[in-house]
Amino acid sequence: MADEKIYRPDERMKRHPCFSKEAHHKFGRIHLPVAPACNIQCRYCIRKYDCANESRPGITSRVMQRDEAMERVRAVVDRNDNISVIGIAGPGDPLANDATFETMYAIHKEFPEIILCVSTNGLYLPEKLEELMKAGVRSLTVTINAVTPGMAEKVYSWASYKGRRYTGRDAATLILNNQWRGLTNAIDAGLIVKVNTVFIPGVNDIEIPLIAWHAGERGADIMNIMPLIPQAEFEGRERPSQEMINKKRAECEKHIPQMTHCRQCRADACGILGEDKDMELETLNARIGEEYCEMV
Repeated sequence: MADEKIYRPDERMKRHPCFSKEAHHKFGRIHLPVAPACNIQCRYCIRKYDCANESRPGITSRVMQRDEAMERVRAVVDRNDNISVIGIAGPGDPLANDATFETMYAIHKEFPEIILCVSTNGLYLPEKLEELMKAGVRSLTVTINAVTPGMAEKVYSWASYKGRRYTGRDAATLILNNQWRGLTNAIDAGLIVKVNTVFIPGVNDIEIPLIAWHAGERGADIMNIMPLIPQAEFEGRERPSQEMINKKRAECEKHIPQMTHCRQCRADACGILGEDKDMELETLNARIGEEYCEMV
C-alpha cells in the first residue's frame, strides 16, 4: 500500500470540487451508490433506483455492493487522472448503511491519496464520526434544514433511531440535536465540513440565515443553499428562482462562505461537475482495454 497522505484542510478544500469553485473545473469526483437505507423521511424527498433519466439527489441507476463499487473506482481512476474525491451520498443516508464504512475502508487502503467524502443527514453522526475517520473520511457534508423543532417538524416526517421510530416534535428535536452536535464534533475533529440547506419557499425561509449563523459560529467551511425540487409532500410548492437563491445567499454570506456552483448531483454521479461520465461505460471501456492488453 502506498504511504498514506492526509491533506491539510486548506489543501483538501483546493482539491475538492464541491468545496472549491476553482477546483470544480479541474477535479472530478465519484459518487458510489452503496447506501440504500435511510433513517429520516424528509418531506421533499423521493429516493429512486433504476432511474437513468433524472439528475437530482437520491436517485441512481442501481445500488452497488462493495466489491462492485471498488471495481468501478479502479476503472474510473485508471481512465481519469483528475479524480480527487470519492464520496457516498446515497441514495439513502450513508451512516445508516454498513456498506458505507466497508467501502470507504477498502478505498482508503487502495487509494490513500484520494479524498473520501460522505454526505449525511446527521442523525447518526455523533456516534459514527469516529468510525468514519478510521475509514479515512476527511470531508463531510451535513444537510440541515432548520434550527427550531417547530420548523424541523414541517420539514421531516419521521426518524428511525436505535430501533425506534420517532414522529412529530419528538423526531424534530432528535434530528436537530444530533445534527448540530455531530456537526460540531466533526469540525472539532478537523474535517472540512459543508452544510447543505434545502430552500423551501414558504416553509424554512426565515431560518436559513439562522442555520448559516450557527454553522459559521461553529466553524463550518462553506454553506450550500439548494433550491427545493418540488416532489413528494412538497410537490405543489414553488421552486425558488435563481434570484431568490442569490438573495438568500447574500443574507447568509456574512456568516459563512457560500457555494454557488452546486449541480444537485445524483447518488451515482461521476466526473467533473456538470460533465458527468457514465460509470457503466467507463467500466466497460476499462475491461475492453484490459482484454486487449492481454491479447497482445
